[in-house]
Amino acid sequence: MSAKSTIEAEVATTSKVMARKPKYWPKPGAVADNGTAKVISIFNQKGGVGKTTTTISLGAALAEFGRRVLLVDFDPQGGLSLALGVPVHTLAKEETVYQALMDPSTNVESIVLKSAVPNLDFLPTNRDLVSAEITLGQEIGGQQYLKRTLEPLKSKYDVILIDCQPTMGQLAMNALIASDEVIVPLQCENLSLHGFIELSINLDKVRNFLNPNLKLAGILATMYENKLHHKEVLTRICERYPDDIFETVIAKTIKFPDSTNKGVPITKAFAASAGAESYRRLARELIARGGAK
Repeated sequence: MSAKSTIEAEVATTSKVMARKPKYWPKPGAVADNGTAKVISIFNQKGGVGKTTTTISLGAALAEFGRRVLLVDFDPQGGLSLALGVPVHTLAKEETVYQALMDPSTNVESIVLKSAVPNLDFLPTNRDLVSAEITLGQEIGGQQYLKRTLEPLKSKYDVILIDCQPTMGQLAMNALIASDEVIVPLQCENLSLHGFIELSINLDKVRNFLNPNLKLAGILATMYENKLHHKEVLTRICERYPDDIFETVIAKTIKFPDSTNKGVPITKAFAASAGAESYRRLARELIARGGAK
């Protein structure tokens, strides 16, 4: 058995938990029509469920498949920017997404940074974004500001992934209104499952009143461990949302925080790890399901 096939065997899936035959997600071909990016928010109202890890790792995996990817750090904590090696405390607000968000005359391309991965760029942020939460709620059309900011960039990328903060505030509303789809990372815990019910209600409200085109790309089970409780929760998610959950499951591994410490995605820091392969599989699944080109 080759090393690669061994790694693939270690990747967690809902099929393994449900004792079903796993689906085959083929390696995607080249993009025939570059540009007009699909915008996807990575969002959950609960923190600590792997939103930033998913944004970076999925983005890097998509970039490996030849997609031009832009990551948007839209959480004032700046976790995505830090994980990609940027000391956010040293950034002036003019060097962050805040500037482009609040000043429409800004050349947003001048703020975009290159990552260590080819085809993977990102818009950094820092604590200055906190002040936008209040301002956006007071401005006429404030909920559309991120959509306006990203518009000139959509022709330059195939996929734009937005790392959202874990609250349904003005920043999250901006992200969801700017998005075509949303991926919901869901930790395999009972409270997370209950929280998704409330999140679904809020997503329906956004869809009904603000962005009728918003779709749920899928629920992504994260931080999974081979424990009875996790298996039971994952089984309940599969039974309740069979059409909405990704087959690919992201298992918990020390490789994720270790890659953050290195300032590069897991697909580069630990390219041959099961964690990296999980996100490559997720990228193939997302593309096959029509969630990305």
